[in-house]
Amino acid sequence: MTSAMADYFVGVQHRLPGEAERVMKALDDQGPMNKEELSLTAKVKRAVLDHVVMQLYALGLVDVATEGKSKMCSLTNLGLDFLTMRVPV
Repeated sequence: MTSAMADYFVGVQHRLPGEAERVMKALDDQGPMNKEELSLTAKVKRAVLDHVVMQLYALGLVDVATEGKSKMCSLTNLGLDFLTMRVPV
């Protein structure tokens, strides 16, 4: 991993809310899921989840796809890299 990528991850880690880690770990453990399942699995309130998912999506760590009326969330390759390269806070 390049130093620029490591610096990016450190900056991201300090700016994300604590719920973001739970959301990403739930997606890593369980795979893609809709927001209702994700809210229950990650133990994040639904209203907070929407904000967290949009932050993760904007950073390129999570992908959100529409399947019918559901929004399916999944980790991107960058999100997987972020989880494996996290530095302790």
